[in-house]
Amino acid sequence: MKAVVKPVSEVPATIYDVAQRANVSPATVSRVLNGTQPVAPATEQRVRKAVAELRFRPSRLGVALAERKHAANGIVFPDLSGPFYTEVVLGYEEMAAERGRSVLILSTRDREDAAQAVLSLADRVDGMVLFGRTVSDEVVREVVATGIPVVLLNRPAVAGTDVITTENERSAYELTEHLLSHGHRRVVYLGDPNASADAAGRWAGVSKALKEAKRRRLIAPCGADENAGYTTATTLLQAPNRPDALVCFNDEVALGAMLAAEELGLDVAITGWDDVMAARFARPALTTVRQPMRELGALAAAALDERIAGARTELIHRVLPTELMIRNSCGGHSA
Repeated sequence: MKAVVKPVSEVPATIYDVAQRANVSPATVSRVLNGTQPVAPATEQRVRKAVAELRFRPSRLGVALAERKHAANGIVFPDLSGPFYTEVVLGYEEMAAERGRSVLILSTRDREDAAQAVLSLADRVDGMVLFGRTVSDEVVREVVATGIPVVLLNRPAVAGTDVITTENERSAYELTEHLLSHGHRRVVYLGDPNASADAAGRWAGVSKALKEAKRRRLIAPCGADENAGYTTATTLLQAPNRPDALVCFNDEVALGAMLAAEELGLDVAITGWDDVMAARFARPALTTVRQPMRELGALAAAALDERIAGARTELIHRVLPTELMIRNSCGGHSA
């Protein structure tokens, strides 16, 4: 009788198939393949024989699940609207994908249960990135206490965390000096220093330059979107002592302010921050400060992966540089 040769299954073997054939747990298979813990020679031999027979190719996700890890990162934003957060997310997801990790994203905007939502997410991920003032330092410390690595983006350090920020004060100072050098005398900052470390840093730079020039330090608390910029600028520009220059927290606020100035028929210098695509194509082109948004996200993902994988134990604090982009919205030359 002729023997029947069964074809090798086209379905790839899993780490659980290897464990079953070698008569060990999936975690033991993972330890053999990763060399993370010693395994008895006879057990290791059985595992490697099963791997060869099943033609098993380990995936990072499968090994992570076998080790009862999640192979996922959590990232928490104060908001997800607007081009700034979009760019950071893109940079983060690209790097996380390269490292074989999925990403769970949480926005705390308008959430009364933000603290509980963050703590719940911490139970489902191997590490977490917290952006800005999404939750209190006390909640950050609770997340750190769970044992997962934590990276903070654009917020002050909390014990036990990595910190990655972008430079604010120096560029805001240079931007304000540029406006003063062009003859602008009544400069107003549109932003809320209490809303974020970024807003506070930018106001610190503006305030310093105005103080040195012996000019009044004027601030108009403002939200961070285009509507807030439009509304706040409309009020300011209709006042008897209207400003001749507006330094806006970000490009969205600045674009709203530009629309207000246009509708009122006023010539006022306006600057933004971030250098989103719309800033370059606005008319006039928007003077702004370019910050490395995608790099910020990518570095956060890489830093978190290093901690999760145990490649680094020491904590880091990195500050990414920003760059002043002089264009026509404040009387400069287009960059």
